[in-house]
Order: sequence, then C-alpha cells, then structure tokens
Amino acid sequence: MSNISASQVKELREKTGLGLMDCKKALEGSNGDMDMAIEELRKTSGIKASKKSGRSAADGLIGIKSNGSTSFMLEVNCETDFVARDDSYIAFTSETLDIYSNNSDKSLEELLTDGIEDSREKLVQKLGENIVVRRVAKTDDSSVAGSYLHSNKKIGCIVSLDGGNEALANDIAMHAAATDPMAVSPADIPEEIIEKEKEIFKAQSEDSGKPPEIVEKMIAGKVSKFLSEVSLTEQDFVKDPNTKISKLLSDNSANIKSFIRYEVGEGIEVEKVDFATEVMSQLES
Repeated sequence: MSNISASQVKELREKTGLGLMDCKKALEGSNGDMDMAIEELRKTSGIKASKKSGRSAADGLIGIKSNGSTSFMLEVNCETDFVARDDSYIAFTSETLDIYSNNSDKSLEELLTDGIEDSREKLVQKLGENIVVRRVAKTDDSSVAGSYLHSNKKIGCIVSLDGGNEALANDIAMHAAATDPMAVSPADIPEEIIEKEKEIFKAQSEDSGKPPEIVEKMIAGKVSKFLSEVSLTEQDFVKDPNTKISKLLSDNSANIKSFIRYEVGEGIEVEKVDFATEVMSQLES
C-alpha cells in the first residue's frame, strides 16, 4: 500500500511539469523524498522523451513575427490538435520563435543545442506527446518584408519584395497562403515538372482524333494554362480577381524576391497505429 499522498504528487507535478503516474512512481521509489524523486525524474526524463520521439508529429502550429524589416516563421509539430491548443504548447512555440528571431544567423540544430531542446523535452514529459521544432525561415535581407498567418495558425507565409511596401508584401503573403503557388514565375518552374505535365496532356489528347499539329497546339495551350495557375505572378489576386499579381506588382514598382509558405504537417507521413497497439505502447513507455 502506497503512503504517497495526492498533495505530494501534485507538488511534484508542479515542480517538474511531468505526468501524474511518472510523479507517483518517482515518489514511491524514493519513499516520499521529494528531492530524491526530482533527481530520479531528471535521470529518466530524457529517456522517456526519446521514446516518444519516434511517434509521428504531424499536427501543431505555425508561428510568425516581424521586426519591421524581417519576417520570421517556424513550424512546431505535435501529435494531436488537442495538444496544439494547450497553453504551455502555445507558449513554447512563441518562446522558440522569439529565440529564433533574436538568433536567426544560427541553424535550427544550433538553436536546439543552445537551450530549446531542454524546454522541448520538459514539454514532451508534461504533455505526453512527441514535439518537434521542424523548420525555421526568414525573409531576405535588404527587402520589404511581409507575412500572413491564418487564423487557425496551421498555414503561414512570408514574402520578400524589391520595392513596394509592407502592406503590399502582406497582401501577397496572404494570397500565396491561400493559393499555394509552386514558384514565383513560370521561368522558375523546373523543366522536369513541365515535361511531366506535357506527357499527361499528350496522353489526354491522343484520343481526340484531331490532326497532330492541332494536338500540339492543344498541349501547348494546356501547358501555358498550367504555368499560369501554379506561378504566383500569373495568378489572379484573391482580393481582386480582375487583377493579376504581376499587375499589382507593376502598379507598385515592386518585384517578388522570394516567398516561403508553411502548412502544418505537409510532407509528413503519419504512422497509423491501431488502438490495441497504442495501448500496449503506452503501458511499455
């Protein structure tokens, strides 16, 4: 029979931010000695955090901030939307973004080594999910910077302009967040992608029964339409569909140097685990 009280467990949880069962076991193992329990948890917390690191973290938040001349963006992942809405998780994302904006000359690996990793591991212990600072980005130097963060904080975009102003850069960031363009202009689309599209359009047109020269014109027209749809400068502005982005830029004597769009979890393969397997993994962790 354990003599550990609920108030002792509560105190240890408040001091360490770790889970109820972890704290209860540590106190039982130390016969109620709070300092010894904390020492034991410090020894084991890194091990437990690394066990959780193998689980798919495809949910999370995008964070963006600007200092007037530069916009900074990062993605922090977790396993569920429930944790993504937790106040401590939101605070960690914000604090990590502050650290990055003040040390943007460092790589993500350097930032993690310089202190973010300790906070991340404590949060993993507290929330019980794998948490990953996945990627960071900033706008080009010597440019007009703009940004847009969707209200759900799952999609964000930062933009660098030559010329124009911040309001224009913000509008273009909002547009790119909504339309997810492949590149700034048609000239930036990789040739291999264009060739692949040509092959698809050719296969679609071969059964049309039209002469080869007409088929070639059909393919060229479809390629041209494809390039206009996936190139930022050739798209119709979402706030004014009668105006192309290229016209908007021309009217403001501006050019797009670059844009970076993040969407939470894009490209992450989510591991599918059945309920029984999940329960067993929790018991073994």
